[in-house]
Amino acid sequence: MTSRTRTAVTTGDGVRIAYRFDGDEDKPVLLLSNSIGTDLHMWGGQVPALTEHFRLLRYDARGHGASDAPSGPYSLDRLGRDVVELLDALDLRRVHVLGLSLGGIVAQWLGIHVPERVDRLVLSNTAAHLGPADQWNQPIAELLAAPDMRATTETFLHNWFPADMLRGDNDIVEGFRRTLLATPREGVAGSWAAVRDYDLRRTAALIDRPTLVIAGEHDTVTSAGHGKELAAAVPGARFVVLPTVHMANVEAQAAFLDAVVPFLTETETDGRRA
Repeated sequence: MTSRTRTAVTTGDGVRIAYRFDGDEDKPVLLLSNSIGTDLHMWGGQVPALTEHFRLLRYDARGHGASDAPSGPYSLDRLGRDVVELLDALDLRRVHVLGLSLGGIVAQWLGIHVPERVDRLVLSNTAAHLGPADQWNQPIAELLAAPDMRATTETFLHNWFPADMLRGDNDIVEGFRRTLLATPREGVAGSWAAVRDYDLRRTAALIDRPTLVIAGEHDTVTSAGHGKELAAAVPGARFVVLPTVHMANVEAQAAFLDAVVPFLTETETDGRRA
């Protein structure tokens, strides 16, 4: 097994991006990209199963976890370039990519702008566009004016998990709560600005990598309708709906893995898309 110590690379604009590997070095690399308000531990429950097949590369997006949190709005182009620079620094030419929520938006960007770096693509609980853009301005301003992350944390948790997981002391939910409370407000606000300003509804059609889109039936953040529209925009994409809210990988871990692992380990290739 490779070292599990978290380390970091520095991007061209001077931001440290923390990352870690899990799994055997001789296995194909699967890059995992996170939701806003989380760090690389959001995939912790899936690591044992995924490392049976892959060498996992997890990272903290700028503004989150152990990565730097510069102030000001972030752009999707910058978040995508962070990943490209991480792959370059690690001398990884081509990887599978699995992204959820904002991580799925970043994954779309990679499939559009650097398809030569992507093998197979999984886009979970995400969308090609989340508009209108001006709906994001007030939450950004309120968060930056707030004394802390407490109110935003509770909003996130209620958008991410079903009511039965939010009742009582759920260890999984408490872990996400701790991460949210520790996340710099600048990181969340900067990431919201990237969501505000992006629109991939037309360019998603340029994705030519084998793609699986996963949606949550009860997701109010990125709806099943968003997932269906995205899958329709990406040529040849497969579409799966799970009976979940937003954090499908956590709420329905077995079903999530049953969808992701067979797709990523397929050996047959379509000559047009391989």
